[in-house]
Amino acid sequence: MRVGVLTGGGDCPGLNAVIRAIVRKAETVHGDEVIGFLDAWDGVRDRRTMQLDVHAMRGSLPRGGTILGTRRGSPYDWEEGPQHAKEILEDFGIEGLVVIGGNGSLTVAGKLHQQCGLPIVGVPKTIDNDIEGTDVTFGFHTAVQIATDAIDRLHTTAESHDRVILVEVMGRHAGWIATYAGLAGGAAAILIPERPFDLDAVCNLIQARHERGRYASIIVVAEGAEPLAGTEERASKELDRFGHVKFSGIAQRIAPEVEAKTGFETRVVQIGHVQRGGTPTAYDRVLATRFGIAAIDAVHDGAFGDMVVLRGTEIRRAPLTVAGSRTRTVDPALFDDVASVFFG
Repeated sequence: MRVGVLTGGGDCPGLNAVIRAIVRKAETVHGDEVIGFLDAWDGVRDRRTMQLDVHAMRGSLPRGGTILGTRRGSPYDWEEGPQHAKEILEDFGIEGLVVIGGNGSLTVAGKLHQQCGLPIVGVPKTIDNDIEGTDVTFGFHTAVQIATDAIDRLHTTAESHDRVILVEVMGRHAGWIATYAGLAGGAAAILIPERPFDLDAVCNLIQARHERGRYASIIVVAEGAEPLAGTEERASKELDRFGHVKFSGIAQRIAPEVEAKTGFETRVVQIGHVQRGGTPTAYDRVLATRFGIAAIDAVHDGAFGDMVVLRGTEIRRAPLTVAGSRTRTVDPALFDDVASVFFG
């Protein structure tokens, strides 16, 4: 077979491990030829490709990012795009296309399969861990580890100066990174999109810690966290050109209020894109490798319109339409019954 691969949306540690696994099994087991499209669907439109073989993928397992490059956008942004994309893939002789991407990329992939019959298999990818249908996405554990390492370091400087430090992590609509990193890093409180916060309650918690002799506090804040309606000014709902809400930096917005209400010196650390970069953890390398193997198997089984997912300890398949059905939010039991026990 001639198989195509592309990576879409934001970059993520483990992307190269997925591509490497696809190529290894495709070439050595099935005798396939694998073509990589550069810069996601832009590479399809512009016919920009690279040959992917075992030799080309050497050394890529621990490498972050994606050797194929990635972009947002889809054929639906072009004039007669879906039909044009189908014709180009047919010109290249692509018999199966593996799309590695997040909610948006997989939703587009599902539409292209349903509406145009494109032979697509999906691989879920996002550090936010918010794709419905899979228990975990690769890249998530790497992002959590990076955030946790930062929190560990911030504890010592916060304690040296008796400061409150607000640590803002990624998580637009789901607070998985904040919850896991906050738990692992011993945060005094965690603010996530799923639970609108009362800033007065957060400040009272900080003051109570101070009265107990805990003169430093780390508060982990997901970028999409918002205050309870009517308690503070809520974030702007301005959208970018891809229809995503622009976040203005919630930690920066509330830091002056925390300092004013508690009287404690307050600082902000935004970890930002550091969470996306660098070497994937061992867990993410293994999960990405399993996804890649499962994806090429799905192509050979003709399981087009499906994505590979992790359920428990097993790799299974689920319809691509599941990815776009809703955002996978933090398990209430994890946040309410576990994380919140350690607040304060």
